[in-house]
Amino acid sequence: MTKKKDTVAKIWTRCKKCEQIFLLKDLQKNLMVCPKCGYYTRLDAYTRIHFTFDKDSFQEFDTHIQSVNFLNFPGYTEKLQKCTTVVSEAVVTGLAKLYENEVVIAVMDFSFMGGSMGSVVGEKITRAIEYALQHDLHIIIFSASGGARMQEGIISLMQMGKISSTLAQLASNRLAYISVLTDPTTGGVAASYAFLGDIIIAEPQALIGFAGPRVIEQTMKQRLPKGFQSAEFLEKHGMIDIVVERKDMRIILGKILKFFNSKKE
Repeated sequence: MTKKKDTVAKIWTRCKKCEQIFLLKDLQKNLMVCPKCGYYTRLDAYTRIHFTFDKDSFQEFDTHIQSVNFLNFPGYTEKLQKCTTVVSEAVVTGLAKLYENEVVIAVMDFSFMGGSMGSVVGEKITRAIEYALQHDLHIIIFSASGGARMQEGIISLMQMGKISSTLAQLASNRLAYISVLTDPTTGGVAASYAFLGDIIIAEPQALIGFAGPRVIEQTMKQRLPKGFQSAEFLEKHGMIDIVVERKDMRIILGKILKFFNSKKE
């Protein structure tokens, strides 16, 4: 019985918003966007890389680096063990090609502890930026995070400055950082490198902001505007450059990368 249920689950899937049932392969053909209501299903890092970059071009960095429970935080070791299934950490970094143009990438994965930023996430992204510096390459970072990882305390917050300072070196060397915000991009990630891009892109419907709407309302003692912290709201108010549909992301990133490469020549 268990095997039958597992097989059915792999063939069919249900939209989390409208609850329409689809063949999984049909939803995958539509880049995991619901054909009925347009709901954007969150992507794991490897699926996003597969959808976005040239086939078989991805070369992963630092697969050996994994988080440890250095503060002996209760239950953290068990959580890490449960999460390490598809990905080994909340970010996947490496070298890829986009229309044959080489680019360094860092792709966050919300399925790993809510995409939380800990010491390993900070180290992997920093190393990716340093690789871009050493090889005169641009970088694209896809953010998807609930914020800093509380199980690592102040060490997780230190990653905000660590990554931001390395990105400043990238800017000093006239290399581009393209930031892509996906659902959700919040907390310490939103408060640091996610909004430091030379060009900031967001997927439709993405929740983007530092604190949650309820916390902000309770602090400010007033109601927030409709759609507050959505990608569309932020684009309208000048916080991001453009909202790009998933089906167009590869094309738009390719054009941006081509533009920045032309400036290097």
